[in-house]
Amino acid sequence: MKTSGNVGLILIGDELLNGSRQDKHLANVIALLRPRGLSLSWVRMVGDDYQLLVETFRNTLKTDEIVFSFGGIGATPDDLTRQCITEALGLNLYRHPQLTAILEKRFGAEAYPNRIRMAELPDGAVLIPNPINQIAGFKIYHHHCVPGFPNMALPMVEWSLDTFYSHCYDTDLGIDQRWILQHTPESELIPMMEELLKTFPDVRLSSLPSTENRFQIDFGLKGKRKAVSAAADWFEKRMQAEKVDCTRVNQAL
Repeated sequence: MKTSGNVGLILIGDELLNGSRQDKHLANVIALLRPRGLSLSWVRMVGDDYQLLVETFRNTLKTDEIVFSFGGIGATPDDLTRQCITEALGLNLYRHPQLTAILEKRFGAEAYPNRIRMAELPDGAVLIPNPINQIAGFKIYHHHCVPGFPNMALPMVEWSLDTFYSHCYDTDLGIDQRWILQHTPESELIPMMEELLKTFPDVRLSSLPSTENRFQIDFGLKGKRKAVSAAADWFEKRMQAEKVDCTRVNQAL
């Protein structure tokens, strides 16, 4: 199954939704993706609700995107990820022999009868090594299920990216080019924006009016260097022709 190279995140846990714990995975993943030239397309935050998780996985499994799911792979009753993704796939849980051996080595006889449940994975799952406590996560298709603990999840996500998706990496990291536009209402620029996107389909734009000065706009273009460079030249000539006060403010990776 091929992947688009886009990335989505599923953040699981009631504690995230009730505010008792703050998510740290989003910032960590963005920091991993950027130097690899990959992009984050979406994030979903889901509570410990069995049916909602099953439906979430059914929807995300229909995509060709790389998906990382954080949390819910332990052995307690509120850890539902293993069971829900298995049901979403229409598969059966089975006791993964390698993960069984890891749990038996780590806990000995105390692996039974409860901790061993963590070895029950969807049929066909591949293990994702955990360098912190050795209790692996797992990959099924382009979905990767890792613990909710950031110190464990981060190296597991990094290992998964480098092991399975290095062919998706793009050495052209692209640029984010911005301008400050003065003395012009945003509404008058809409036709220009539409024409720009039609002329340069590989470029994305942003238009952020000032909350203090309604005639000041933070305007941005982002994408691959060659595409942004061409679009920037077109944009600046258009602004000059329309006599719009336009000042370039940055060019960042």
